[in-house]
Amino acid sequence: MAINLKANQRQNLKQSVTRDLRLEGEVPSVVYGKNKEPMTVAVNSIELLKTVRDEGKNAIISLNIEGKDTVDVMLHEYQVDPLKDELIHADFYIVDMSEEMDVEVPVHLEGEAAGSKEGGVVQQPLYEVAVRAKPADIPEEIVVDISELNIGDSVMVSDLKEARKYEITEDDNTTIVSVTPPEEMPEEPDTDNADAEPEVINEKSDDEEEDSEEKSDK
Repeated sequence: MAINLKANQRQNLKQSVTRDLRLEGEVPSVVYGKNKEPMTVAVNSIELLKTVRDEGKNAIISLNIEGKDTVDVMLHEYQVDPLKDELIHADFYIVDMSEEMDVEVPVHLEGEAAGSKEGGVVQQPLYEVAVRAKPADIPEEIVVDISELNIGDSVMVSDLKEARKYEITEDDNTTIVSVTPPEEMPEEPDTDNADAEPEVINEKSDDEEEDSEEKSDK
């Protein structure tokens, strides 16, 4: 089900006006699509952020643009101020609900790996899986159960079960998650002889010392 979001048209694109919009809690945005004229709009920052957090980045949004028809869009890209942790720009892509599209779907690991209880380390090199589906059939996430993974086990893309509504296009040989053996601790150096008296090199014997003294007396 699509999420409703209101948007206001943005006519004045001056930097000062854009800055004022952000101060008022609005996110300057662009709406575009295949064979569509781009539109500059502004959406409420809190509502957009809530939509992304609750529904995921692939959520279908019914964007109600002031003075325009409602369009179905997906959030294609957004920018966040790293200092303030606030949305500062967003790009919306107009989707055709009858056509398939390629997207990246987040991977969610479920359970505790059996191998981790024995000291194994769970490693996840792949956090998103490439999927092809109609917009309404795109899954919010792909769940991978790792509870039965022992040390040395792994889950590949080929191990995923495809649903009827979407096709996984990621390379089958890609590793999603694995459980590796624990790292061996380096051996500590032998300290038994650490306090031993150091060897004296070229130490003179008693006879050599006597000969040396006799020569000096002469």
